[in-house]
Amino acid sequence: MGIVDGDLITHELDTACGEATVLSPPRKVKDYTILVPAEASKVFGVASNFRPPDFDPSKKKEHPGVFFKAPSALVPQGGNIEIPKDLERPLYEGEMVVVIGKRARNVAVEDVPDYILGVTCGNDVSGGDWGDDFQMLRVKATDTFAPCGPWVVTGLDYNNLLVELRVNGELKQSNRTSQLIHTVDEIVSFISQNITLEPGDLIYTGTPGPIGKLEIGDVTEVKVEGVGVLKNTVVPEP
Repeated sequence: MGIVDGDLITHELDTACGEATVLSPPRKVKDYTILVPAEASKVFGVASNFRPPDFDPSKKKEHPGVFFKAPSALVPQGGNIEIPKDLERPLYEGEMVVVIGKRARNVAVEDVPDYILGVTCGNDVSGGDWGDDFQMLRVKATDTFAPCGPWVVTGLDYNNLLVELRVNGELKQSNRTSQLIHTVDEIVSFISQNITLEPGDLIYTGTPGPIGKLEIGDVTEVKVEGVGVLKNTVVPEP
């Protein structure tokens, strides 16, 4: 773990939220392989969480629709999205991902900012063929279906960031997190009422839509304002 400033790694960290040691001299980012920027014990996603044009606030559900993704589904910057042989409709879903900074249990909505380390980019890849699966296990948790990175950025206003997804350079999704139906603070608070969140846990907060199909050979790019770009290539499962 390290702290990046521009194209240099200036500090080394024992954990993402741990003590920082100055690197002298600093090291070049290009000399390192970028991994998923958190050691997540749990990965969550939120379904249908962007306001459609005809959104009626009075119809907002009491709780966000939270589901699990497997930590084994995580893929770093530059990694491949592997499509299983029996899946015909893999889908892209560009998202802002929240990274938990300290243990959170029964956290009030207004206290959530104290528990967030920062945000990064994510692609909540989904198996469109498998929508009837009980608990959407294959749909959301299949290996490589959670690209994440390239790094965590602290101090951003996560309530108003632009999220975009491009496929082969063509813009497919674009909206601001100010249009989330359930805010980041509401999502984190809700999960923490029943599940203890640990440092490094990840929450995919919802995709702007429209959702579309991926093809073998596609290159996806998810951009979150102030964070950077997460780039991955779609390949067949080995």
